[in-house]
Amino acid sequence: MKKDAKIFVAGGQSGLVGTAIVRSLIKNGYTNIITRKRSELDLESSVQVENFFEKEKPEYVFLAAALVGGIMANKTRKADFIYDNLQIQNNVIHASWKNKVKKLMFLGSSCIYPKLAKQPIKESYLLTGPLEETNDAYAISKIAGIKMCQSYNEQYGTNFISVMPTNLYGPHDNFDLNSSHVLPALIRKFHDAKIGHKKEVVLWGTGNVYREFLYVDDMADACVYLMEHYDNSEIINIGTGVDLKIKELAQIIKKIVGFKGKIVWDSTKPDGTPKKLLDVSKLLSLGWKPQMELEKGIGIEYDWFLHNLKN
Repeated sequence: MKKDAKIFVAGGQSGLVGTAIVRSLIKNGYTNIITRKRSELDLESSVQVENFFEKEKPEYVFLAAALVGGIMANKTRKADFIYDNLQIQNNVIHASWKNKVKKLMFLGSSCIYPKLAKQPIKESYLLTGPLEETNDAYAISKIAGIKMCQSYNEQYGTNFISVMPTNLYGPHDNFDLNSSHVLPALIRKFHDAKIGHKKEVVLWGTGNVYREFLYVDDMADACVYLMEHYDNSEIINIGTGVDLKIKELAQIIKKIVGFKGKIVWDSTKPDGTPKKLLDVSKLLSLGWKPQMELEKGIGIEYDWFLHNLKN
């Protein structure tokens, strides 16, 4: 990518992932970055997307816009998750082909892999077993996006690549307890308990499942790096290659937030996938590795939360 190339970051105005990609592009010297608010461009509207691409003619596209959420949101809004994400993907990928975009990056998710996949999860394990039931609608929409990119590459000779990030966290995260992922939800719960002088915090599940977490600016740096160095239809994982128990994560966040009470685990609530650790050897072999240490990254996220707190 030339430094003055026209780059469209879908989701770059407000999302966790998109805003981080914009920060990374700027840091790496790119000067012609386009973003749009949802009020300016509804990515679920094929007419609006086609008009935007015809007018702006971006050369490169990061498809980072998606409807995302934690276990509760995925469980109760399956229709929204599959419909909205398919609409966004279909419109942006198709318009990119029609308008001769040089390269597109589709951001998937590690939830595309089978629930009981061997650990660590290699890219080749896609579609080798049943998905985690709590977020299968979202996962299927993301798998469809991968297959769409691969199909356009095969049929039309496009250069559309797909990356699978692990669980992300950082500035611009979603702290709404009805729709957030586990890490920001824990920050919110411990913060609210601390402010409310509560004696205990009740958390979902057993705390014995394992998760991997990647600071979102590390993920964004990997995305920019891959746009510069990777041209292949095969998907590629983005992660740290290190995981920990949710119980351990809760203790770290409890300490950072400064909550002094006790943690109670509600084992009647679902845990989700028992273990989800990505094999990132393919990414590391290309010369990239993550920089942010987990505890430091959570501290930065909590500071951002405090400065941007909305009840």
